[in-house]
Amino acid sequence: MSPETPRPEPPAAARALLAVSAAVLLAACGKSNQYHPPPPPAVTVSKPLSLPVTDYLQATGSVAASKTVDLVARVEGYLRSVDFKDGSLVKSGDLLFVIEPEPYAAKLASQQAQLLNAQSEYERQLRMIKENATSQANVEKWQSQRDQASAAVTLAKINLAYTRITAPFTGRIGRHLVDPGNLVGSAGSATKLATLEQIQPAYVYFSINERDVLRVRAAARARGTPINAEAPAVPVMLGLQTESGYPHEGTLDFANTGLDTGSGTLQLRAVVPNPERLFLPGLFARLRIALDAPTPRLTVPDRIVGNDQVGAYVFLVSAEHKVVQQRVETGSVENGMRAILSGLAPDSEVVVDGLQNAIAGNTVTPLEQPLTPPAPPPGPAR
Repeated sequence: MSPETPRPEPPAAARALLAVSAAVLLAACGKSNQYHPPPPPAVTVSKPLSLPVTDYLQATGSVAASKTVDLVARVEGYLRSVDFKDGSLVKSGDLLFVIEPEPYAAKLASQQAQLLNAQSEYERQLRMIKENATSQANVEKWQSQRDQASAAVTLAKINLAYTRITAPFTGRIGRHLVDPGNLVGSAGSATKLATLEQIQPAYVYFSINERDVLRVRAAARARGTPINAEAPAVPVMLGLQTESGYPHEGTLDFANTGLDTGSGTLQLRAVVPNPERLFLPGLFARLRIALDAPTPRLTVPDRIVGNDQVGAYVFLVSAEHKVVQQRVETGSVENGMRAILSGLAPDSEVVVDGLQNAIAGNTVTPLEQPLTPPAPPPGPAR
């Protein structure tokens, strides 16, 4: 093709496509790529709630029977019968065991015959001395023999009574340890036959440390209770390990005379009604004793309070929307709300939700949500 030959024009469709592509490229070159960071994570914050809170002493104790006795064979003989079902409830006076009574009944009859003979001879000696037919020494001799025979009859009656073993009080009896037909009480030793326990009411023994002892004494002084008086009937709330709250009511009825020098603790005892036999000897029980009247305190949900080696803490959000780890001194828990004794102000913004986003020093987006007072639990469960 010669230089003078004109270049052919591209088709109209191709020219339009080239124009659009050029426009897009120009537009793209006119904008710069910019990075926009995501907004700070959101957390829910609330101000502490002022609620009446009672200062409690909390402890863990072990359940024990209020009465326990080992039933033993006090006389020698063959065990004739076991008159109860293992593990059953027995009433005071119920027959439990019988040891063959015939030898002791025969012994009693023999002693009674000797007493009758001695009494008869003593009376005869009294008549004879009035007629000067005997001496005063003979009278005194038969009087002594009469008295000895009377004592032997009393002892024989006691031994015969020991062949019937009855329940000394109402309670729950364990399994029998000796089967009928075995010789018991031989060689002067008391053979253990079974154990009887009274668990209505039940006892719960627990210990408190020296600091709590001082708190209890201070609370007693505040109530006007003499420190040197016997243990007052202080109400105690109790709960078993599988129960929520403290659904049982008892009474503090015993405190030891002093602290154990080895452990530095004071032993106390609560007595609790146990009509349904829920408190069995050996079980662990939780106890709570009110030390004073309810006092208004700042509270937060117990679930948001963390603990580490230093102590308890909560997360706050500052005015600059920064997360702050705040150390606090905690008190009692009531209805899921933890009392804060120090470390918070009434207007503190406490993180109550979104704790996974609450990292000390990070910026967050706080969402305000007021706390609502929890509903009290029904009944005595507090």
